[in-house]
Amino acid sequence: MQRDASAGGWREHIVIYAALVANLGIAVAKFVAAAITGSSSMLTEGVHSLVDSGNQALLLHGEHRAKRPPDKLHPFGYGRELYFWSFVVAILIFGAGAGVSLYEGYVHFTDPHPIEDPTINYIVLGFAFALEGTSWGIALKEFGQAKGDTHWWRAVRDSKDPSTFIVLFEDSAALAGLIVAAIGVWASVTFKIPELDGAASMVIGLILAGVAALLAREAKGLLIGEPADPDLVARIRAIVASEPSVLHVNHVRTIHTSPDAIFAAISADFEDGVTLGEGEAIIERLETRLREAVPALSSIYVRPEKREDAKDH
Repeated sequence: MQRDASAGGWREHIVIYAALVANLGIAVAKFVAAAITGSSSMLTEGVHSLVDSGNQALLLHGEHRAKRPPDKLHPFGYGRELYFWSFVVAILIFGAGAGVSLYEGYVHFTDPHPIEDPTINYIVLGFAFALEGTSWGIALKEFGQAKGDTHWWRAVRDSKDPSTFIVLFEDSAALAGLIVAAIGVWASVTFKIPELDGAASMVIGLILAGVAALLAREAKGLLIGEPADPDLVARIRAIVASEPSVLHVNHVRTIHTSPDAIFAAISADFEDGVTLGEGEAIIERLETRLREAVPALSSIYVRPEKREDAKDH
């Protein structure tokens, strides 16, 4: 699953921009409500939205850095910077988001402060839910279009562009957190048990910790290096195998250097009678055909190698 490389400008990053604008507005509203009412879950939600705002800024920074062209220090480009910053985002969600939520929840659970009037909390939570819901809807639509007919979970596992699914998971966690915060405020006031507000904050922290662990695992895989889609690899193999002078395609190894760039290393057994000059012409022809068929191939390495000498690993 790949994003549309033809998109440009703000439209290319609409998911991130929508989430950033929503979270900045929500963070201000939540902090005001927390200051007025003293609600632990509202303070936790404010920190959550502030962390999410920072995360979107980091993703935009990563997208910008990843577009730099190759140079002597990085001959395959800077595409993996996006994967690095995605991993940083996951760590921030865990450390700043989940950590602060659990700490604040524990403090207010052991030293509770009753909420006198929850009205402003409900207003802010409703406002936040509307904005988060809008951002979530945009992220869901964009991700749904990108994944095509692929199952949702499989699409996340196979995606090489972490920006969209990170925002989708962040917004999903935010909506769940808002629901938990609302329940915590309502229950603490209705049952006159202020500890429930602190307990809600800890539940929010656990939700964020779970999302952070999931995102960190996906970002780690991309950072280490993941292969191209199996169907794309099969297409590459078929093109090479169709060359008359190629007796056998030993292996096709690929790795994503960015969401839209793939490095391919191909080992093929050529006919014994092929001369050095003919081999060069064949390889050039194959590279041209491969780039026409798979535009995402940024670098191609074709190695003539006897079938019996090729390693399978």
